[in-house]
Amino acid sequence: MNGRSTIYHMCHRDEWQAAEKSGLYPGSSQDRADGFIHFSTAAQVVESARRHRAGQSGLVLLAADAGALGENLRWEPSRGGDLFPHLYGSLPVACVRWVADLPLAADNTHRFPPLDD
Repeated sequence: MNGRSTIYHMCHRDEWQAAEKSGLYPGSSQDRADGFIHFSTAAQVVESARRHRAGQSGLVLLAADAGALGENLRWEPSRGGDLFPHLYGSLPVACVRWVADLPLAADNTHRFPPLDD
């Protein structure tokens, strides 16, 4: 598990609301195209937002319990050789610890809540 217990995923609010009704989050269209749900650690998520979600409004941040995801969660090298958590399969809503809005600031960057490692 790479020693981290909380991992993060950004998605559109309506995608998460649909997941809450069904009990499973299948990932975004990009996740499904890649074959896994992209997650980041607390140290990675701000840069991930800057690179992949810049200027997007209506996003929420999911904080998931990495330990509850079992063997479907794999830590794989990505940007600069860093290990990123990738979930192969749907995310059970029950594994999400909390959800927070990701509002945009005047400079078009997202404002993050306090993050747990």
